[in-house]
Amino acid sequence: FLDGPEVSLFCVVDGETVVPLLPAQDFKRVGDGDSGPNTGGMGAYTPLPWLPDEMTGRIVDEVVKPVAAELVKRGCPFSGLLYAGLAITSHGPAVVEFNCRFGDPETQAVLALLESPLGQLLRAAATGELAAQPALRWSDGAAVTVVVAAENYPGRPRVGDVIHGADPGSEHGGSVLHAGTARRDDGAVVSAGGRVLSVVGVGADLAAAREAAYRRIASVRLPGSHFRTDIGLAAAEGRISL
Repeated sequence: FLDGPEVSLFCVVDGETVVPLLPAQDFKRVGDGDSGPNTGGMGAYTPLPWLPDEMTGRIVDEVVKPVAAELVKRGCPFSGLLYAGLAITSHGPAVVEFNCRFGDPETQAVLALLESPLGQLLRAAATGELAAQPALRWSDGAAVTVVVAAENYPGRPRVGDVIHGADPGSEHGGSVLHAGTARRDDGAVVSAGGRVLSVVGVGADLAAAREAAYRRIASVRLPGSHFRTDIGLAAAEGRISL
């Protein structure tokens, strides 16, 4: 058992060079209050007001850099995106999992605040020039991603329903990213998977970002769909501590 809240940290890696992105927190359980079965992720937010800056540095120094250095030592240096899923326990950060890709839905929140060109950053990692890149630039404020899931997800999802109000942007604010969708021959956009849409809200703080995300969700219509109403709520209310 690992006590303490979970953290997702994406790092762009090139050999022994590690560039961390903003830490985020994912919500795996399907229902509010972390109830119900696990899913691929029902939402995320960044930054984490309860996580000290020095903890991010500690994760990089104690977890990510040693892994990158060991891969170099073994003759198989890694270049790309290294994802570390961790629990911040009473004894410090503990690794839950690694992955070699951006993770969903944390990526949608993190990249919403990134001002530096993502393509430039990834190209630098691919060409061995990551160490020469300037420090990343981030927007102030916070971002919240809320997943709109199909009926019965995370079981076998109901698919084929027409989705209304899912244009990328609208007068409602926020942005909509399509995941499990398809376009019919008649042009209608329909559900085609379990996690159908990710709605991203950005604001001056977590409360404002949450408001933007949920205001945008209110304009989306998908029969039988469901989403969590508490993404980032505990952090916004100051109820998470180490």
